[in-house]
Amino acid sequence: MLILGLALMFGAMAQLDYARAQERLRVAWAGGASNAAVWIVQEKGLLRKQGVNAEFISVNASPMALQAMIAGEVDVIVTSVTTLVNSRLTGADVVMIVSIVPTFPAHIVTQKSVTDIKQLKGKTGGVGRAGTTTEIGMRLGLSRLGIDPNNDVKLVPVGATADALAALSKGLVQFSILVEPFVREAEKLGFKSLVDISSLNIPFHWNGVLTRETTIRLKGALMTKFARALVEAIHIFKTDKDATLKIISKFTRITNPDSLERTHQAFARLLPETPSPSLEGVKTYIDYVAASRPEAAKANPKEFVDLSFVQEVQASGFIRQLYGR
Repeated sequence: MLILGLALMFGAMAQLDYARAQERLRVAWAGGASNAAVWIVQEKGLLRKQGVNAEFISVNASPMALQAMIAGEVDVIVTSVTTLVNSRLTGADVVMIVSIVPTFPAHIVTQKSVTDIKQLKGKTGGVGRAGTTTEIGMRLGLSRLGIDPNNDVKLVPVGATADALAALSKGLVQFSILVEPFVREAEKLGFKSLVDISSLNIPFHWNGVLTRETTIRLKGALMTKFARALVEAIHIFKTDKDATLKIISKFTRITNPDSLERTHQAFARLLPETPSPSLEGVKTYIDYVAASRPEAAKANPKEFVDLSFVQEVQASGFIRQLYGR
């Protein structure tokens, strides 16, 4: 009996040690194919091989993900710089530690007869609701191209990307902002991409990894592991197209090979090998909201990011090892 009791005791201790060794990380994400790097981390077990027991949670919208993180229900969320800036301006201790898509992966789509951006003057364009990345992308893109989004055109909220395509096809708007694979679908309906907004190189974190400074103090080493996993996932996205297309198809339910190919191409050239959040990617949005939020004008972009985790991964030589240079 004594031997059996000792065996049970040591067995319980071993299970406890194993549980302790398995660090836990809860990740929430919202949106579409811009999250593919996170999906790759999940599907390829890139955190598991670092001894991390990760839980990935899909949510309907970024505000819901933010609320869960503030409440301590998740450790990190994957969302845009708009969530980062708006939450921090209201006093939340939120920072971005990894940038995944550092600009707008979207297109201004119009009728085929439009050959110059100036032809959009006086026309109505479809965007997401106020404050969404598509609405901001349309406004900043038009401004970069010499079109005043407030006076030269009329922008109306039409809903999500699928709704924007529907509004365009029904003639409710004359131009819209779309991402792949909806750009391909628009072309099948006789429309065309007039401007690839990503080619304008507007610094803007379309999505990235956000966490709390409180979480960093408690789980700093775990944040480094997540950054490392995302770096590896981005490499897989860029170099293993077949595996990536299968994962994108699984999460988006896109099955058309051309749509999957176009989606992959759209993001493969945008995902950074070294995904450090840029101060410019934060400043773009701070400047955008400063007119309506005076406190934004005083904000320092440096306070919105923590570059140490990607820097640690880079200093380890891991990125150089992945890309062979």
